[in-house]
Amino acid sequence: MPNPNNCLRYWDLADHIRIDDAIALWCGVEPAELASLNFETQCMSTKRAALVNSATSMGRLMLNVLLSFAQFEREVTGERIRDKTAASKAKGMWMGGPLPLGYDVRDRLLVVNETEAKLVRRIFDDFVTVRSATLMAKTYGPEGVVTKGGKPFTKQTIYKMLHNRMYVGEIVHKGQSFPGQHQAIVTQAQWDAVHALIATDGIERRRETYDRQSEPVLLRGLLFTPDGERLVPSYTVKKGKTYRYYTPVKHRRFGAWASSHGPLPATPIEELVTQQIVASLSAPHIVQSVWDRIRTTRPDLSEPQVVLPMRNLAGLWQQLFPAEQCRLAQLLIDRVVIADGGLEIIWRDHGWQELAGELMPGTIGAELQEWEQQEVEA
Repeated sequence: MPNPNNCLRYWDLADHIRIDDAIALWCGVEPAELASLNFETQCMSTKRAALVNSATSMGRLMLNVLLSFAQFEREVTGERIRDKTAASKAKGMWMGGPLPLGYDVRDRLLVVNETEAKLVRRIFDDFVTVRSATLMAKTYGPEGVVTKGGKPFTKQTIYKMLHNRMYVGEIVHKGQSFPGQHQAIVTQAQWDAVHALIATDGIERRRETYDRQSEPVLLRGLLFTPDGERLVPSYTVKKGKTYRYYTPVKHRRFGAWASSHGPLPATPIEELVTQQIVASLSAPHIVQSVWDRIRTTRPDLSEPQVVLPMRNLAGLWQQLFPAEQCRLAQLLIDRVVIADGGLEIIWRDHGWQELAGELMPGTIGAELQEWEQQEVEA
């Protein structure tokens, strides 16, 4: 609602000056300039009570005119305040608001709180290492780490901190960044590392984080249905025993009704794929294909130096760590399709070449040959 006092201030001038002079005085222009705008003016010498009479059409008109001036004054005041704020932030001044973690205020200036600054740097470093704000929040809770307001950290709180450019010594105003007058807490390298990670796909980053936190699964990301739907690892626990499955991704996200395929037991599928990998490592046609490719790039190698390590690897497969088995499966297999009555394995041609490179002399291949000689001598 307009403030009537603002209206009455202008009527105080009516007994002494002409209305056009009063308007010119309020607007900050010369009366001659106002006259050039073709305003029709007249002297006003009547009393205020008679002028602001809302019972008449003229009184209501004059009241609306004065209310418009009051509204105009408020808008001009707001514009001046906003312009002042923008100019101050352009100079790098902090203009108030919620105080970010890591800073205190002294004489209207931000100063670094070293105790809190260590926590801020830790949050930036932890995000690059852990790659998950959710896991960070779960870790900070039991440690008793809290925000500046004394509340536990959440995923949203962490992301808000990671996007706050005040930590690199800048002040932001309406999307523009200006060098601040306060000291930065994190380095530009820390900021760039965090935001390079944030720029990656969130779903893919969450999947990678889950993969690191979970046990190795042989066919993670490799198993598909005939219509192209991906099967993801899942499990249930009954009476203390864990049963592993590969479940359609739509089944996991939207429910059983969303997919025409059901969960499949993981162990039989992984055993079939493992048998095919071991057989392929010693299969003549695959070994010959790998050797044909290798000898074009490494003519200094002999056929036994390439073939023998591959066969030895087939014999040692069951002795490899699960994580190494998963790595080799990801290297050699492009995808596994669940077909009617069996599996279809699509191999990665470049993967076999990379494996042969890993088995060359001076690498694991040399160790396997030495191991075989020791077995023969024993």
